[in-house]
Amino acid sequence: MRADRRAQRRAERAPRPASHRRRSAARGRRPLLLLASAFLLVGLTVATGIAWNPFTVSAAQGGSVPRPGAPKPSDPAPGPASPAPAESAAQPSPTPTPGNGTAAGGDSRSPVDTGAERPTGALPFDMPQPAALRSGAAGKKLVFAHYFTPYPLSLDNASADTDYYTRNYLKPDGESGKHERYGGLLRDRPLPVPPKSGNWELANLQQEVRTARAAGLDGFTLDMLSLAGKNWERSNLLMEAARSVDPAFRVMLMPDMTSLKTDDPAVLADAVAALGTSPAAHRLPDGRLVVSPFKAEAKSVSWWTRFIAELKDRHGLRTAFVPLFLDFAGNSAEFAPISYGFSEWGTRSYVGQDSTTRDVQRAHGMGKIWMQPVSIQDARPNQGIYDEAGNTATLRATWTHAIEDGADWVQLTTWNDYSESTQFAPSLHNGHTYLDLTSYYLTRFKTGSWPKIVRDTLYLTARTQFAAADPTGEQSLVMAPRKGSAAPRDTVEVLSFLTGPATVRTVVGSAKDTHEAPAGLHSELLPLKPGTSSAAVVRDGKPGPDVALPYAANPGAEVQDLQYYGATSGRGR
Repeated sequence: MRADRRAQRRAERAPRPASHRRRSAARGRRPLLLLASAFLLVGLTVATGIAWNPFTVSAAQGGSVPRPGAPKPSDPAPGPASPAPAESAAQPSPTPTPGNGTAAGGDSRSPVDTGAERPTGALPFDMPQPAALRSGAAGKKLVFAHYFTPYPLSLDNASADTDYYTRNYLKPDGESGKHERYGGLLRDRPLPVPPKSGNWELANLQQEVRTARAAGLDGFTLDMLSLAGKNWERSNLLMEAARSVDPAFRVMLMPDMTSLKTDDPAVLADAVAALGTSPAAHRLPDGRLVVSPFKAEAKSVSWWTRFIAELKDRHGLRTAFVPLFLDFAGNSAEFAPISYGFSEWGTRSYVGQDSTTRDVQRAHGMGKIWMQPVSIQDARPNQGIYDEAGNTATLRATWTHAIEDGADWVQLTTWNDYSESTQFAPSLHNGHTYLDLTSYYLTRFKTGSWPKIVRDTLYLTARTQFAAADPTGEQSLVMAPRKGSAAPRDTVEVLSFLTGPATVRTVVGSAKDTHEAPAGLHSELLPLKPGTSSAAVVRDGKPGPDVALPYAANPGAEVQDLQYYGATSGRGR
């Protein structure tokens, strides 16, 4: 049986579709290195609704189609609805297995997102108030996060231990086995939220806006996947949520040209205008509506010129056009006459980031602003590809380039695309780790000065399985490194922010060690070993903050899981 499964895997290692979310020079794969995912899928949490497919709904544009790298028509694209006929919402949730990284309703370690303000002392520095980050020179440096409507905090307002994320997206046999070939659709999900009364969808979106604002973000870039149906409804609700929570929180409209297949620029102009009339829509100080189409090169310059004219002539909206390219070098010169600025989707490994310096210089040389992509990682089970993020190395490298290369705006890619494992939003397996780290770099990006470290804080990241592991379950499609990615590695990273030099004691599986960490930011890598990992600060013989990653590395895992898990001492997880 196992030999048959391995043979099937070899047969499926033919060239796979390249994701739309890559610049063309980075497409392709390295020879296969198997990563097997440890315990994931047991007892997770958030929303029980039938899977709704936004890509097959007939819309004004004639129906949208799936973009490469997003859920395909055969894959689920979530949306709130009644429970699927084939299953009962009363099905019991999986029983948590001690030490396997499960965290659902039955696991006392499970973090729950209540929407409360960021706790005092969560960060190694004192976060400036939103007003300070939005005024003066800091207010000109904008930071957005790419919002992906298929994965809101909840899909149906159900209890976390029986919701759709838990029962279907995180289980290999979920949705009647539709995703069994790649071990289930997702490997992580939003932090569970308690069911809410009233308009719970709006309330959850308001909560996401508050979370983003507390982290210092200026707004979201809204991935417009369709012009009708559930994703369209969520797009409108997001505009209302932003307006009601914080009138200064902006939503930049990003028509997704890998999904919106209309050939009529007037159709798209009507949809953009419908959202663009909201007070939350991102505008320049002179009133121009900012529109930043994803994969803008999917349409010609003349097509976009007509689109811009439609917005002005029929809707009275002047446009600041900021196209996002998958191939910036090949299209920037042609698009320059109609563009206010440029952006690209970027790469997801800590190597190969130097080209961003050239891209920023090219944009500025044309007199355009530049929106820099900042990312954490990228792992896509349903496409069989991933990038080696190197623990937090990709996050630190992309933020460093945004700061040092002089980017005008930043787009975090992404806020919540769990199908690509790129989420900055607080999640079950990462908690607030990546968003808290982003607040540190964001403050430097906006203010021009590194914030002073006033409290010792540790961040711990690791995978839950080894790079060469072979899934023991029925998964046949396994992920391989994408061409251009760093080589896979098996490491635990202790990222320390210290007010002064200190000893850091670590435990990785059965291995105990210590290292001396300097004041400031320091990264220490340790070999990954079976078991859990933890770290603690000791200074002058006195114990300080400590952090434990409650997800054990497992040498034998049923499902391949290549994302890095994270925890922080600042949150008390």
